[in-house]
Formats: sequence, structure tokens, C-alpha cells
Amino acid sequence: MRTITEGVLESSRCPQCGTEIQADSRFTKWCPACDWNVDPGGPEEKKGRLESLRRTLAQRHGEKLLATMSTDTAEEQRARRDVYGVLAYAVALLIHGVTAVLFVTGAWCLVRGWGGFFMLPGVFLLLLGWALRPRLNRLPKDEDDGVVLRRPDAPELFALIDEIAEASSTRGVDAVAVNAETNASVRTYGLRGRLLTLGLPLWESLTPEHRIALLGHELGHYSNGDAQRGLVLGTAYRSLGLWLHYVSPIANPTNALQMITNLAYVVPRLLVLGVLMLLDTLTLRAKQRAEYLADSVAARVGSTSAAVGLMDRLLVTDSIVITLRREVNSRRVRRGGQTRGTEGDGLWEELTAHIDSIPEFEYERQRRVGALRGHSVDATHPPTHLRRRRLLDGAAVPALVAADDERSARIAAELAGARKVVAREVVRDGVDGA
Repeated sequence: MRTITEGVLESSRCPQCGTEIQADSRFTKWCPACDWNVDPGGPEEKKGRLESLRRTLAQRHGEKLLATMSTDTAEEQRARRDVYGVLAYAVALLIHGVTAVLFVTGAWCLVRGWGGFFMLPGVFLLLLGWALRPRLNRLPKDEDDGVVLRRPDAPELFALIDEIAEASSTRGVDAVAVNAETNASVRTYGLRGRLLTLGLPLWESLTPEHRIALLGHELGHYSNGDAQRGLVLGTAYRSLGLWLHYVSPIANPTNALQMITNLAYVVPRLLVLGVLMLLDTLTLRAKQRAEYLADSVAARVGSTSAAVGLMDRLLVTDSIVITLRREVNSRRVRRGGQTRGTEGDGLWEELTAHIDSIPEFEYERQRRVGALRGHSVDATHPPTHLRRRRLLDGAAVPALVAADDERSARIAAELAGARKVVAREVVRDGVDGA
């Protein structure tokens, strides 16, 4: 029986231009000469209003920013960044100021109206201010999804991160969270703690060179002073998200009170959305610039070819998700004959084998589809094809941190427990879409 890593290669003629084309039975048949059937699925489905706005702004400004980064002097770039940055910080401080006003007003009502009517609104405002207070990120716990590693748990992995951080002119991280996301990210927790999140579906699909570029990209957000990872803007975004949650309409209202409540939420919700969109607009250039600069760090640390190859792997995250879903379904069917606790065994090896078997013409198709659709990792990243073009247009640079097979093996051994835990979670809970 053929496995998911085996496809049938076949040759045929393009029905549109007659060029001979190669196809793999697992992937879309298309023509590189005339782009026949290059994107049979068409544009992606529309997202929510906020998500759609973010993607539209990201695509609109991605090319403009790429052009200005190529032509503007460092002083001109800094001036633009400073103007938008000051305005964004002003909005963020106003957001935090609303919470402060609630606390101060509530305390004033309690003091002035002690024992009288004003105690009621005072208590209400204090409780409201407490509910809407800005919250710092917290370190995930092992009872949450995935596994959290500290330095004693994975000394080789942290040593590699420290080496890449030094090459990126920043410091390393304090913890690494390994989970089932098809992604990687960095964020702060508490006041100064740094957390690196590694999604195993992405990590396991990468070569050692790609992994160094990935770590360089993530740590590059710190070395380039990405304000979005900072305390003021980060907590402002989380506060707005919390406010939006509190004024979300009740789904499928069943009585008059719920319908009246939904009507009362309309204006506050529009105000919160308006402030969120304003903050997105002010920070978009800085976010996209941070991604371009982080790509530069990825290329400097892991080499230009590794950074470009990493972006190609990001284009096939749909294939990663589909492969995992097939494996999960297969394992659930065979569950009766499996020993408890072994249902995730071999999952990552199957994924790696599938990714390694993807032919180059499928990567090329994904690159062209990405350019047509404006593919990006999320709603705030510049389009992937622009990020790729920027690296290829510049001078190719070698890696500052070389991939080492022995070190890679030691890191794999350190992650063995996490790989087993996350594999079981994927089989148990399934995998989210890319």
C-alpha cells in the first residue's frame, strides 16, 4: 500500500498551451509556462471585518514599505518610524488612561460617598476597572497544551539560542514552549521574561539550517526593538482585546433583555473596534518593518539560502496540516490495536518524510499562488513573496551560526519527551488549520 509520502509522477501536455508538464498525484497539476490551473482554489475565503482590514492594509503597505526601505536613508526611515511610533504610544497610553480613570473615579466615589448612595457606583467602577486592567503575559504551565522547557531541561537547545542571540545582538530567552501550532513566535511574560514558542509541526518540517534561520528571525524581533513586543503597546492590545470580548453581542438572543443588551453593546463595540483599527494603522509600518528586519537577521545568522528556504516551507503549511490530519485519522482508525500512550509514535517522522518528498514544482506553484493571493503568515506580516524578493535582491550572505549534525541530534534528544507529549495531543485533539 502506498504511503502519504509516495506520489505518482506523470507527464502530460498542458491543455492551454501544449507544453509538457510534470505532475505529482498528491498535488495540483499545473503548467509553469502559462500558469494554467496554478490556483484552482481561487482566492481565500473572506475573514472577519477586522481580519480582512488587517490583511488589506498589510498587502497595500507591504510593497510601499519594501520600496522605501530600499531607497530611504536610515535617518528618513527613523523619522517615519518615530512619528508613527509616538502616535501609537499616545493611543496606547490613552487606553491605559481609561482604566486609570475608572479606578480613580471609583475611589473618589467611595471616599466622597462613604455610607451613602455614591458607594454603589464607586464599587461598580472599581470592579469594572479591575476587570479591564492591563494584563501582563504569563508563562504557560505544563497542564496547558504543550510543554514548557527551562535551561536545565534542554541545555543544548538553549546554548544554540544563546549563540544565535549573540550573533543577533540581543540576549536569549528564559523559557521555550513547545506545542502543536504550525508556527513560531516570541513574546515577553511578566516584566522582563522572554518566551520562545516552537510549534512542532513547523519545527519538525524544517532542516537544521532552516531552524537556525527561524530562531534568528524570532530573536531578530528583540534585536531590532520591535515595539509590538514591548510592555506599553503589548498590554494596550491585550486590553483592547479584552474590552472587545466584554462588549461582544450575545449569540442567538432568545429574549427581549438579551436583544436590548446587544443594542446597548453596538456603540461601545464600534468605539473599541475603531480604536483597534487606528492602533493597527499606526503600528502597521512598524510591524512590517520589524518583519523585514527580522528576515535580515535570519539571513545573517543562518544564511540567505536558509532564510529563503524557510519562507518556502511557510508556503506549504497547508500541506503540513493536511498531512497531520491524514495521519491522525489513520491512527484513530487503528487505535484498537495500539498500546495506550503509543498512538503518537512516528507522527513527526511521517511529517518530515512527506515534507522532504514535496517536489520543487509544487514549491514553485505555491510561490506563484502566494504572489497572486498576497499570502502572508498572518494578518500583520508583509506578503511572503515580497519578503522573499527582498532577500534574493540583496547580496547573499553566509551563515554566522553553522548547522551541526551532532548538535542537532543532541537537541532532538532533549526534545524527545516534548515530541511524544505533543504528538499524543495532536492525535487526541486533532490539528488546527494553517
